[in-house]
Amino acid sequence: MKALILSGGKGTRLRPLTYSGAKQLVPVANQPILWYGIKSIVGTGITEIGIIISPETGEEVRAVTGNGDRFGAKITYILQEQPAGLAHAVKVAQPFLGDSPFIMYLGDNIIESQLESFLAGFKNQNLDALILLRQVSNPSAFGVAKVDASGRVLQLVEKPKEPPSNLALVGVYLFSRGIHEAIANIKPSARGELEITDAIQWLIDKQKPVEARTLEGWWLDTGKKDDLLEANRIILDTRIVPSVMGTVDDKSQVIGRVQIGAGSKVVNSSIRGPAIIGENCYLENCFIGPYTSIADRATLIDADLEHSVILQGAKIERIQQRLVDSVIGRRAQLTVALKRPKALRFMIGDDSQIELV
Repeated sequence: MKALILSGGKGTRLRPLTYSGAKQLVPVANQPILWYGIKSIVGTGITEIGIIISPETGEEVRAVTGNGDRFGAKITYILQEQPAGLAHAVKVAQPFLGDSPFIMYLGDNIIESQLESFLAGFKNQNLDALILLRQVSNPSAFGVAKVDASGRVLQLVEKPKEPPSNLALVGVYLFSRGIHEAIANIKPSARGELEITDAIQWLIDKQKPVEARTLEGWWLDTGKKDDLLEANRIILDTRIVPSVMGTVDDKSQVIGRVQIGAGSKVVNSSIRGPAIIGENCYLENCFIGPYTSIADRATLIDADLEHSVILQGAKIERIQQRLVDSVIGRRAQLTVALKRPKALRFMIGDDSQIELV
């Protein structure tokens, strides 16, 4: 059994962060989103992993993630020249996959459920495809499945105007080698892509065994800012392990489940968990509220924030108002020159959204 993780795409919904980096490397609780999927897959015993990369961000993904040694896996990087659909990604990866069955995992998703039970069901029932579903309130935004009472998939539709159900595909699939024949027999959709839903529908039409399982735990699609913040909140709530490896002076307070990395220094500040501070950070005269992640080498002075994600090397100084629900990019600088500023100055990338409340 092999695995295929998709880590291409342009990440337009997370711009401006994704103008300069891969969306799958944006951190959640100070760990790249992509790594959650890798660890989940390795947890099933699958160690041969192919990662689909794009020309724009592939080298960064390769440099940050490496050859797989840190995960106990062997990673092969596979270039997809154009974002021509999920089924196209499988087609590009066919030389790596060979005749092996495989799990396909979208690299910007995180799920709570362990994959072992789904993998066991796929193998024991000798299926050609097993798809994971989740009930959603806005099914028109997703690929949607119609399923009978026994779990057999009857129909798949990509982003339908009139959904046949509220069961969305969550971006985790298990396939036999039969998916390659299916992909060879479909044509690009109206948007010019080879759709994996069309390939699975081909299997269904040929009366191949295709079933679905519904996720019970949470599913996080981190493609937008609010989704990223929600993923950060849930991971901090459920997986943070308290530890203080940096230094905290006697004028500071650390309350609740807080992780502080090696080399970080906290001076005259209050940190309320769940929260995580990376390595070699400097915090002075700050209040860091719950559900905040601060990545390595960040500097915060006279700052007050909560429910936010601060990326590597960012600097925030002398901001008198509390920052909430914010994502601050790598090496970004957010400062106020005067204690009582007469005006606010911003240098913001394309496609940014600013809310003053």
